[in-house]
Amino acid sequence: MNGKKILASLFLLACTLVSTSAQPKYDFTKLQREQLGRGVVAVRQNQSETCLTWRYLSTDPMETSFNIYRNGSKVATVPAGEATMWVDKQGGSQATNYEVRPVVNGMETHKTDGKFTLPANAEVGYLNIPLQKPADGKTPSGQTYTYSANDASIGDVDGDGEYEIILKWDPSNAHDNAHDGYTGNVYFDCYRLTGERLWRIDLGRNIRAGAHYTQFMVFDLDGDNRAEVVMKTSDGTVDGLGKVIGDANADWREHGDTVGQYRRMKEMEARMKEAQNNPQAQGNNQRRNRGFRMPTPQNQGRILTGNEYLTVFSGATGEALCTIDYVPERGELRNWGDTKANRSDRYLACVAYLDGVRPSVVMCRGYYTRTVLAAFDWDGKQLKQRWVFDSNDEGNKPYAGQGNHNLRVGDVDGDGCDEIIYGSMAVDNTGKGLYTTRMGHGDAMHLIGFFPDSDKLQVWDCHENRRDGSTFRDAATGRVIFQVKSGEDVGRCMAADIDPTSWGVEMWSLATGGIRNVKGELINSNPGRISCNMAVWWDGDLSRELLDGNRISKYNWESKQCEELATLEGVRNNGSKSNPCLHADITGDWREEVLLRTQDNSALRLYVSTIPTEYRFHTFLEDPVYRISIATQNVAYNQPTQQGFYFGTDLKKGIFRGFEIKK
Repeated sequence: MNGKKILASLFLLACTLVSTSAQPKYDFTKLQREQLGRGVVAVRQNQSETCLTWRYLSTDPMETSFNIYRNGSKVATVPAGEATMWVDKQGGSQATNYEVRPVVNGMETHKTDGKFTLPANAEVGYLNIPLQKPADGKTPSGQTYTYSANDASIGDVDGDGEYEIILKWDPSNAHDNAHDGYTGNVYFDCYRLTGERLWRIDLGRNIRAGAHYTQFMVFDLDGDNRAEVVMKTSDGTVDGLGKVIGDANADWREHGDTVGQYRRMKEMEARMKEAQNNPQAQGNNQRRNRGFRMPTPQNQGRILTGNEYLTVFSGATGEALCTIDYVPERGELRNWGDTKANRSDRYLACVAYLDGVRPSVVMCRGYYTRTVLAAFDWDGKQLKQRWVFDSNDEGNKPYAGQGNHNLRVGDVDGDGCDEIIYGSMAVDNTGKGLYTTRMGHGDAMHLIGFFPDSDKLQVWDCHENRRDGSTFRDAATGRVIFQVKSGEDVGRCMAADIDPTSWGVEMWSLATGGIRNVKGELINSNPGRISCNMAVWWDGDLSRELLDGNRISKYNWESKQCEELATLEGVRNNGSKSNPCLHADITGDWREEVLLRTQDNSALRLYVSTIPTEYRFHTFLEDPVYRISIATQNVAYNQPTQQGFYFGTDLKKGIFRGFEIKK
């Protein structure tokens, strides 16, 4: 048996030893996944102590202990069964080299050793990752714009088992097609955790800047242990080696219809003339014209025509490896619901194990009206279309207008292959519609195992139609388990196990009247300031914490209120949604890190929890549902990471992800 088969068999065995819950039916002996390294990271706790954390892998036997080395000398052994973290009480301000080595039966195996160098005078509580901010720009209409570090993703681009960061730079004039106006170019950078920049991609002037247009998937698609980056491109996109895609001189931006602008100007002049001999009208007019700005010409900056491409980039160099025509094509705008590209230019994307073996990339277009998903396979040389799902096709009409500003992926029907939960509908791994609830569009959605005694996945969704409110449904069939109707547009909802006195995962939305359990029962009608934005595993117990902007809070089940755990010295990232650049199990133990930008966009800060924990679990990165939830976190309206199994305070006695729970 070769090394890969041994690894897969060990992981499969680890999964079968779970007495409390089971994952969807992936065949881990066949599933192509990342070859993860040890993920060692060191963060200063204070002026004299440094916290070291690392990954516990499914290939590590449960009896594995770990030797810790500082500057080449062994300083500690962390026994088997204890958390994969250690505090160096002699850590000072000097640069320090740490190494972690697994030990089995008293012998260092040197299987997946890990190293990390803590820089001199390192900051307390986080890693500082310097950035190279793009230069300010000016639109053809004379508007000046600046850049901010926005969404990020992770991928092992060089095959060393550790992640690099792929970061999107958004201009200050980014907006969706509900608004006219030019936007600046969008840039993508790849950084090591040290701040070394590997490449920069310029999407060019023919890709509009905004959350709905620049979806980017980072994943190892061809199994060479090096991640690729896949995204929509156009004429004038410049890859990481400086090569231009398509026509470098093409400009597909609309320059705008000035008729409406002229009419507004004449209306203002008429009001001013009317007010000349009327003091009351003068006052009214002054108030009306206070802060008046000439309107943006109609359709200015919109991209209504022109070439659209799909490009696979090398994660290591940013080189464009393959470019094809984007599917689905734009075609006639009115076929999507309007003539301003506000319906046609709504993009989503994901990665999915559609055949149960290799990951495919799925590019999507539309969700308010016509809805199209196109799946592709990358073999290292070519992008091959696997299937296309189109709501315009025969039998698919009920699937139109059911998409969210996000999507979820997982094996929901137990066939070992991934399905795509696309808002109020689901598409099977074969490209056929699985079901549609006909409850329409929403802004947020969660796919996890809500029940501790079940291996099935469920969906918690909220809706904008001012009718259906929030719904809890079976992910495989669409059957509604319970519903909280509302006459309001329910914009956000959250699902997380936060209350140890309530069985299973709790859920709430802006219109549920408080926190509800898996039966739909109201368990707290007045939870106070409780976030509906993001969630994070932070403090080391089995319940989940909540993340809102730069604030981490924890639900106190006794007081039934949220209490602040930490305020991270970064800034909010995604405006009204208050999302970070990324949160995920990026490095270290099974808990999650939070990636934020500094106020001046000169650096990213990777915040790492240094709170002691009694648990050590195989990293959630080895769970396909969780790993893909990281890849799709940047899609439109960001959603928190979620796993393909139940995890929380109701885990029962037994072995769970390589750890013995004794209660």
